[in-house]
Amino acid sequence: MTPLRLNLALAALTAVLFVLSLLIGPAHLGPVASIRALVAGGDEATRIIMREIRLPRALLGLMVGASLGLSGAVLQGFLRNPLAEPGIVGVSAMASLGAVIMFYSGLAGASLYALPAGALAGAFLAVIVLLAIAARHGSTLTLILSGVALSSLAAALTSLALNLSPNPFASYEIIFWLLGSLKDRSMTHVAIALPLIAAGGALLATTGRALDAFSLGEEGAESLGIDRRRTRLFVIVGTALAVGAGTAVTGAISFVGLVVPHMLRPLTNRMPSSLLLPSAMGGAALLLAADIVARTAVRAGELNVGVVTALIGAPFFLWLIVRSRREIF
Repeated sequence: MTPLRLNLALAALTAVLFVLSLLIGPAHLGPVASIRALVAGGDEATRIIMREIRLPRALLGLMVGASLGLSGAVLQGFLRNPLAEPGIVGVSAMASLGAVIMFYSGLAGASLYALPAGALAGAFLAVIVLLAIAARHGSTLTLILSGVALSSLAAALTSLALNLSPNPFASYEIIFWLLGSLKDRSMTHVAIALPLIAAGGALLATTGRALDAFSLGEEGAESLGIDRRRTRLFVIVGTALAVGAGTAVTGAISFVGLVVPHMLRPLTNRMPSSLLLPSAMGGAALLLAADIVARTAVRAGELNVGVVTALIGAPFFLWLIVRSRREIF
């Protein structure tokens, strides 16, 4: 498939899923009334549902899914590891830990901005640690191991917070957050996340040429004039901004950055740069679709979207491991 056809097909799929996300919900609203409430107004109840509930949810699905898909494609190209995804550098886990601390301390209820601020602080702490380590030991393996260590530490501290939490309601909120959800989000959350996701996405998008060069190895990339330190800085900071901002408003959503690049790679020329835009649109489409499933799969309520993506991604991850073993042996 040509790049133009692939991108047009993904853009059309994403647009359809975005519209469906706006139209599907527990309140049975007709398509005409729904669109009229968004564009020209309508009765007050429909306008509130569309503009304050469904629109922010759909926009966050679009933004966060795109950031996860793009980050996954960049990390797989930079680390030259088909199992890489945004969680591998520890940013998602540290962002989740920052949010958990806000819940545990009781600050999450003090202000709408406290929870995103805590998550962003955790993400940027991960960046500072990674950059400090990478400045001395610049190898890709060191970066991966550092990310795994940060993720393990964040998971341990999160478990400690759950264990010591004196308030069962706080524990419930922490668990709900860790499952990831687009439910009950507002345009304020969109306004918080959008600038950071856009800045992170812009940094990641500039790495396309460098990622193509890195497919020849680090020494081969440097021989082509690629600045390894600069590329690493853009990848780490871009991932932190994009994924950290998404985690700050939706909680932890896993496997999107792993699954989407693998699904789309056979449809491209397999060069890392050609996968970036399709992965961003594919990530948006996958998260929008998962959110629609989360809303409609259970009649009594709704699932967390992080549960749906995990149910998709975990078997896919195991399949990748089995396939990799077959190729090795």
